[in-house]
Amino acid sequence: GFTDPPHPTPATSRSPCSTPSPLPTMVGYGIQSMLKDGHKHLSGLDEAVLKNIGAGRELSAITRTSLGPNGMNKMVINHLDKLFITNDAATIVNELEVQHPAAKLLVLAARAQQEEIGDGANLTISFAGELLEKAEELIRMGLHPSEIIIGYTKAINKTLEILEDLVEKGSENMDVRNTEEVMLRMKSAVASKQFGQEDVLCPLVADACIQVCPKNPANFNVDNVRVAKLVGGGLHNSSVVRGMVLKNDAVGSIKKVEKAKIAVFAGGVDTSATETKGTVLIHSAEQLENYAKTEEAKVEELIKSVADSGAKVIVSGAAVGDMALHFCERYKLMVLKVSSKFELRRFCRTTGAIALLKLSRPNADELGYTDSVSVEEIGGARVTVVKNEEGGNSVATVVLRGSTDSILDDLERAVDDGVNTYKSMCRDSRIIPGAAATEIELAKRLKDFSLKETGLDQYAIAKFGESFEMVPRTLSENAGLGAMEIISSLYAEHAAGNMKVGIDLEGGACKDASIMKIWDLYVTKSFALKYSADAVCTVLRVDQIIMAKPAGGPRPPQQGAMDED
Repeated sequence: GFTDPPHPTPATSRSPCSTPSPLPTMVGYGIQSMLKDGHKHLSGLDEAVLKNIGAGRELSAITRTSLGPNGMNKMVINHLDKLFITNDAATIVNELEVQHPAAKLLVLAARAQQEEIGDGANLTISFAGELLEKAEELIRMGLHPSEIIIGYTKAINKTLEILEDLVEKGSENMDVRNTEEVMLRMKSAVASKQFGQEDVLCPLVADACIQVCPKNPANFNVDNVRVAKLVGGGLHNSSVVRGMVLKNDAVGSIKKVEKAKIAVFAGGVDTSATETKGTVLIHSAEQLENYAKTEEAKVEELIKSVADSGAKVIVSGAAVGDMALHFCERYKLMVLKVSSKFELRRFCRTTGAIALLKLSRPNADELGYTDSVSVEEIGGARVTVVKNEEGGNSVATVVLRGSTDSILDDLERAVDDGVNTYKSMCRDSRIIPGAAATEIELAKRLKDFSLKETGLDQYAIAKFGESFEMVPRTLSENAGLGAMEIISSLYAEHAAGNMKVGIDLEGGACKDASIMKIWDLYVTKSFALKYSADAVCTVLRVDQIIMAKPAGGPRPPQQGAMDED
């Protein structure tokens, strides 16, 4: 065994690099002795809980001014120097690259909302920030976070019950192929991104969605509505094309074909080099001439076999060789080049073709069909339009026109929101009044509910109800109206039993949402509120933050922020 050293050296005098003695010596005391150098440990209300709440509030302060139709735009420049100008909260928080672990939870909630429903990400973050702010007030009053969590959980369950109550009667039955009904539900989602343009955009999006809606609407695929962005013109020049719009010109001189069969070759239309390297010894000029001719003859034979199969259009997924192109021209074949393999897949879906790997004669069932393929010039850009007017169409394209790229990107986000809303309404078409009418009604009913509770959680329930005032307050502030007057007149209307009264942003007064035709989807609202309540409860459950030493040694401490590895 080891003998103890006669005089143990004090812990402090040892340098961390010295060779360890057989007995471990304690460095410091408490948790310091347990973890490596350079770790951080924050615990208790002030250090952990309130800091986390502060981070969540900061994030929601960013997105809140973008809520609603009059929301302001944010200019975000991401780490790749790409510029985003948008009021779409999902895009903003994704590009911000949030580092703080607690704020990241809110970002994840917004992302879940965006993937599940495709709209309402801003409500998720803003509402979560408001709940956190109210939780801070409660903590300062002396409530324990676990009491707040219990209160918030009761409140969100009650909220979802009340929401069921507020659903418009008869809205659960809907014809998803009726443009009027679709636009009614889609309008508020599109207007929140592009206020004032919704009357132009909604018919386009509704038309495109209805064209590609399958027999069973629940199987609607968002990917089947494509967006082609072409700079120039204005939004009123936008249109919907049944089929696809490829952003490149046709290769070769044939620019238009009607009622054509299509052969798709994923590997390109070219003479292929062999796997093995061979050496050809040529003795005379004759042999050299014949060698070149056989290559030509081989290519011609391949192209002729494609032409004989009845195909009039060849689509290549890679390069088109010069010699192959020459013979395609001779056999009057139109040649298109689609370099993106995803685009090629969609093309196959539009035309019903099967992509072949190498250039060979296609079978009849491997050929696709299209009504017309033509090269058109739209605003100086040449695009290839592949149309399929006959029913059972699987892809529709919304051609957007606008003056700059960033405007087009924002229009595309509005279209995406519209298409996602269509997908949601195919599954659940129930609607509730929009324009903050639902929120005020929820606030009113939750306050009544909190008075019936006896425990300390009644304060949390009351604050949860108050948090709903954030929506009308933000909507009216973003529109430049007096928030207090509007909220008080909304409460007065709702107390009188007018449950559908919301804010008329243009008139700056309160008005019935059903007259203004502003409706929100029930699923969007319920998921957004559920996700924010979940995220907030997760943040409030944290009472200690322990960060181990980062890999590169201790980092310099940052002012008032925490890093996550």
